Amino acid sequence: MHSAKGQISIGVVGCGRIAQVAHLPAILKAGNVRLAALSDPSVRLATMVGAQYGVASFTDTDELLGQDIDAVLIAAPDRLHLALGLKAIAAGKHVLLEKPLAPTSAEARQLVDAAAARGVKLQTGTMKRHDPGVEYAKANLVRIGPILSMVTWYRVMKGSRAAILDTLFPAVVEDGSVRTIEESFKADAADYRLATHGAHVFDLMRHLGGDLGWVSAHAASLAGDYSWHGTAGLGGSGGLASFEISASVHSEWAEGFDIHGELGHIRIRSPYVFTKLGSSVELYVEAERVAQRPHFADTNPYKRQVEAFARAVLEDVPTNPSPEDGVAAVRFIEAVAESCALEGRRVVLA
Repeated sequence: MHSAKGQISIGVVGCGRIAQVAHLPAILKAGNVRLAALSDPSVRLATMVGAQYGVASFTDTDELLGQDIDAVLIAAPDRLHLALGLKAIAAGKHVLLEKPLAPTSAEARQLVDAAAARGVKLQTGTMKRHDPGVEYAKANLVRIGPILSMVTWYRVMKGSRAAILDTLFPAVVEDGSVRTIEESFKADAADYRLATHGAHVFDLMRHLGGDLGWVSAHAASLAGDYSWHGTAGLGGSGGLASFEISASVHSEWAEGFDIHGELGHIRIRSPYVFTKLGSSVELYVEAERVAQRPHFADTNPYKRQVEAFARAVLEDVPTNPSPEDGVAAVRFIEAVAESCALEGRRVVLA
């Protein structure tokens, strides 16, 4: 059923902003993926975005799933992930699903079990794993030995965000009625922002630091801005990881990792993803007395993500992240929220 040798055909479910500014342009540039169709319950979005990309469009996801396609990329709101994911899996489609995998770890587990039973690939859309700087850091972790300390921060800018989006984003087709509905579901800003941003931070913490055994966290809010600070136990080394997620800050975007091991240090600084710049990374191995700072070409992690997903399908190799990684990230989001509600009490991760 593959479109061509070395290529998969994919349908996109959900034609909102993230699909238009990130996923659809990335698919067009990906060498091993062909955009075949898209769907959205909004007639305006389905019709206009479908026409823009010259592909069949549907307002009923079942019609899209009935097409002769290999896979779907689901870019719909989190609350719809379980229902849409299960439909796609039942139809025998491989699934790349926007982060987080589901609103709860129980729902995420349902998706993982269903995909395993049907024999299809399931990958969470945490595209930051496919940033070349992060890939370099991951590949070289062994050189700094067991981790003693990991510090990470993720600070979303507020005041300059509108101007940056206007500069970096393509023109976006919008449906005012859809936006009104979606804003009502985002009324609980704290839960929404923790899940949206935490999905990236906590996945990379596990990706780089290994399993997390427990977490203790606190939350604060001020004038519509929110911040979460916490500490987690690194199960593999016995070291500690600390994190900050702030949404939003009244300054520039700031995101990074400092990882200190028995034998050296890795430093990662990540720019705002839509600048299409790769993260800068520095590796210092104490015994060598040299800091290595590789330079990467400008990059698009969304393109690299969908290409990695296609390779997993074509070559029948594991996805990155794995389905279990998707569940673990959601479970950590839940644990952070639980610890905050308990005023920082330690929550052990099962």
